[in-house]
Amino acid sequence: MNALFFGYGFSSAAAANALRIGAHTVSIHGTVRSVEKAERLKADGITPHLFDGTQPGATLGPALRAATHVIFSIAPGADGDPGLGQHRGDLDAATGLEWLCYYSTVGVYGDFGGAWIDESAPLVPRNERSDRRVAAEQAWRDYAAERGVPLTILRLAGIYGPGRSTFDKLEQGKSRRIVKPGQVFNRIHVDDIGRITALAATAKLNGTFNLSDDEPAPPQEVIAHAADMLGVEPPPEQAFDTAEMTPMQRSFYADNKRCSNAAIKKALGIELLYPTYREGLAQILETRS
Repeated sequence: MNALFFGYGFSSAAAANALRIGAHTVSIHGTVRSVEKAERLKADGITPHLFDGTQPGATLGPALRAATHVIFSIAPGADGDPGLGQHRGDLDAATGLEWLCYYSTVGVYGDFGGAWIDESAPLVPRNERSDRRVAAEQAWRDYAAERGVPLTILRLAGIYGPGRSTFDKLEQGKSRRIVKPGQVFNRIHVDDIGRITALAATAKLNGTFNLSDDEPAPPQEVIAHAADMLGVEPPPEQAFDTAEMTPMQRSFYADNKRCSNAAIKKALGIELLYPTYREGLAQILETRS
């Protein structure tokens, strides 16, 4: 397996680690935006490539043409997905290409008033960044169909994991318990993203799937639970209507839905490593001690 990650960040690193564990022989390439990050990848045995999405990566062409599995984890811009936009010719020339993966977001669905939905739900995104995700998903479906290559689209929920969790925000004094009655958020532990990406790559899975845990939950409950685990007082509750928030922060509360993960679990014959935030936070706390 020769895997290349466009956008080697938090989720891609977890997927690369899972691929290394699961594959007998795997070569990992990843794109980053800075020389500093490239050096960190190199130290970890990953072949780095500089790519900022505005022009073709200087070293990416040969690596992409030799790739068997390509995972895209870069947010689309106004001109679409940067990987497809800047390196379609190299993808076309990848004669050994076996599988594509695109990390999308559950934000493509929009608002369903807290109801449970699955992948058959209509897409009614409520902001420009989610509109772009819908367009990028379709662009990749069209490309995969043209190439005759299987494509897994993973619609990711809010990602958390070691170093990026409620614990960190509590300790940094940045955690706020905003209460909007009936509001829930969908979450997924980064290790579940990594494991499922690796399993999908091995199976050459085709299709579009939600990747969220089993229990969408009110954000204030997750913060209170994490504070209790740390033995600290949770921040006071603040009403959504009167809380001071940036337009970006407030926009996340415009979508309220519970995303079913039944399809991906059935397709791969698995259960999640961390089916709720309770197990996920317990794992994170254990890694910190």
